[in-house]
Amino acid sequence: MFENLSDKLDRAFKVLKGQGSITEINVAETMKEIRKALLDADVNYKTAKAFTDEVKQKALGENVLTTISPGQLLTKIMNDELTALMGGTATDISFPATPTIILIAGLNGAGKTTFTGKLANFLKTQKNKKPLLVAGDVYRPAAIDQLQVLGEQIGVPVYANLESKDPIGIAKEGIALAKQQGNNVVIIDTAGRLAIDEAMMVEIDQVKAATNPHEILFVVDSMTGQDAVNTAKTFNDRLDFTGVVLTKLDGDTRGGAALSIKSVVNKPIKFIGTGEKMEALDVFHPDRMASRILGMGDVVSLVERAQQQFDEKQAAELQKKIRKNKFDFNDFYSQIQQIKKMGNMKDLMGMIPGVGKMMKDVEVDDNAFKAVEAIIQSMTPFEKENPDSINQSRRTRIAKGSGTDIGEVNRLIKQFEDMRKVMKQMSNPAAMANMMRRMPKM
Repeated sequence: MFENLSDKLDRAFKVLKGQGSITEINVAETMKEIRKALLDADVNYKTAKAFTDEVKQKALGENVLTTISPGQLLTKIMNDELTALMGGTATDISFPATPTIILIAGLNGAGKTTFTGKLANFLKTQKNKKPLLVAGDVYRPAAIDQLQVLGEQIGVPVYANLESKDPIGIAKEGIALAKQQGNNVVIIDTAGRLAIDEAMMVEIDQVKAATNPHEILFVVDSMTGQDAVNTAKTFNDRLDFTGVVLTKLDGDTRGGAALSIKSVVNKPIKFIGTGEKMEALDVFHPDRMASRILGMGDVVSLVERAQQQFDEKQAAELQKKIRKNKFDFNDFYSQIQQIKKMGNMKDLMGMIPGVGKMMKDVEVDDNAFKAVEAIIQSMTPFEKENPDSINQSRRTRIAKGSGTDIGEVNRLIKQFEDMRKVMKQMSNPAAMANMMRRMPKM
């Protein structure tokens, strides 16, 4: 995510590396590089110019303290200004009425229907809501089927009228059903449309008038960069939506849409899609995104994702097992499944400060756990519960059963044993304190 932009900004900061002070000349040179980096990232030209002018003005107005370098000071100013550029603070969905009505709009292929499913899943699991999905796309042949499959997958009901081709009527029927069934949120999926298609634009105006939605979320593909921003502006002039959703952000190495859209449209980015799974949806936090763009990681989001997947009761039971050195391959396999649910592995690593830069040229295969899972699944129930019982002959059988070689099996068991030792040490407060005391010497 934003790999190219992060790279170029990093190079721009090197202009100030080793400089004793901030001057008009070295700041101007750095700003020139930063503006170039932003334009290469497909950021709107006016936005890029206004941004670098603001950063330059603030940098020249600051005194560099003896404890920090000019490069560090500029990074701090950049972080603050990037955060402000993308909206300043996270903007959540509001629920002013029951049911709260959310209308989803956007172009063909932007990922509206998938986002509709993800949003329902998010509201159900994170906000304890009881959503109803309404299949209002009557034009794309597979749209209704797709929404029904997603609804079944996440356990959320879908209202569809296969006899009707009237999206306005379908939306009103869906809202009436939600009131009858006690659903407190209605999410209406609509057909993809182009701003130049006047008939379709009139239609969504009519859907809006008929449903009086509390939220209108405009879904755009972040990988289309400046086109996404221009499209959002055109739709906003017509629909006056309440927020933007950027999809496919995990594949966006430039970041132009995320950086430009708030300043051009003056509407907040509310959500970002970071993968294909139903859980791959995040509330957009401008401060965290700025931190990631500048290579400083995003530990808060990493912890939040972990908290969403790890059950407290299960974690307490696991801690007891670790203390007694009873952590086994069943537990290990369960932890792998929970980590996989957290999202794309390279994206997760990018949230750890400093690791993003180290990983920029490294390809991380999302199927990296496959061999490990195959090895564990080739063990008998007794072997999974008693890792110490796995002798050489058992290892040979496990390797054959999992389609791996004996070296891979030996490596996994060695890593598992080492991990068990470390986990046991960490569960012992005295041993942990001793380890912390030794850290400075190490």
